[in-house]
Amino acid sequence: MMFDADLTACAGIVERGDPDRFAATMAAPVAARLKLFPIYAFNVEVARAPWVTQESMIAEMRLQWWRDVLEEIAKGGPVRRHEVATPLAKVLKPDMARRLDAAVEARRWDIYRDPFEDRAAFRGHVENTSGLLLLAAARALGEVEETPVLKAGYALGLCNWLRAVPALERAGRVPLFDGRPEAVRALAEEGLAALAEARGAGLPRTVRPAMLALWQVEGLLTQVIRDPGAVAEDRIALSQFRRRFGLMVKAVLGRW
Repeated sequence: MMFDADLTACAGIVERGDPDRFAATMAAPVAARLKLFPIYAFNVEVARAPWVTQESMIAEMRLQWWRDVLEEIAKGGPVRRHEVATPLAKVLKPDMARRLDAAVEARRWDIYRDPFEDRAAFRGHVENTSGLLLLAAARALGEVEETPVLKAGYALGLCNWLRAVPALERAGRVPLFDGRPEAVRALAEEGLAALAEARGAGLPRTVRPAMLALWQVEGLLTQVIRDPGAVAEDRIALSQFRRRFGLMVKAVLGRW
């Protein structure tokens, strides 16, 4: 497997749609990039499907298209020709294709304007999207215990969700089941605790390129704990120097 037109297209999709994961993937070895870019491109395509149209039925159809792709991969037969689906079928194991159906299903929340029913519904959304995505990425690189990867994925998803709160609110969504500063701080603390648990599990080196996607999580969640109002005011960010230097150091040292 090498960088052909499809993989180049996948890399371009990730670069445009998810620049942080693109940077993390480019810091990984080339062999890992070949497997990570199709998975991350799939995530970009699914994540944006509800937002490219105002028609809920069309958005549902777009998501169903990807559920059908995952079903084809899970069955192990022919997979439709597509610049993302084709390379995805080469790196995604059938059992993970079945698991990722829940990630696509979770994106239906973006189509409508209903708030989360409760904390459990919110947590499930983050786990099914970010958690399962990270698990798929890690398992494309090697065997790994599920629980710590899902915890790490939850921490990453929670961090990204808090960064997206202002944009979601402008789009008419209700992203937080409780937007009070103390509740936002508690979410960030929960994310840091999940990150610490995942790090303590000692994941194998083979999957660490997938874990590089978490390189900003600790710093950003720490910011939220110190200043939860930064979420609503769209002020959660690391400096360019901290971003670049932090990623470089973690890539060299194999940390995340």
